[in-house]
Amino acid sequence: MRVMGLDVGSKTVGVAISDELGWTAQGIETIKIDEDQGVFRMDRIKELADEYQVDTVVVGMPKNMNNTIGPRGEASKAYGELIQQELSLPIKYWDERLSTMAAERVLLEADVSRKKRKKVIDKMAAMMILQGYLDSQK
Repeated sequence: MRVMGLDVGSKTVGVAISDELGWTAQGIETIKIDEDQGVFRMDRIKELADEYQVDTVVVGMPKNMNNTIGPRGEASKAYGELIQQELSLPIKYWDERLSTMAAERVLLEADVSRKKRKKVIDKMAAMMILQGYLDSQK
């Protein structure tokens, strides 16, 4: 069974999936959502969970630097709870502080153009969140 990692934003959700042994994370896709309109694309999350036989979902928890949970953290928690209701899968929350900045830095060092970075940043952040979780399980 595999683990799915999610980087939840207000407009997109980056998705990563582990290999079957739970050693490595691969970025899969970025799903467009609209938090303001209540469009959360649970249908696509379920399709991916079924396709990859996911048994656990890791949701990035964007904490403030002082370890408190702000509005984005509350939104990520609500998204995780929605997934738990819809898919009946266990949800784990992973501290994702600076994951998007780290993903941006990696892409900049790889000399990826701004246009291409924008397309892959969310799934790369999801990959970093998931990899951090997988590494902690060893």
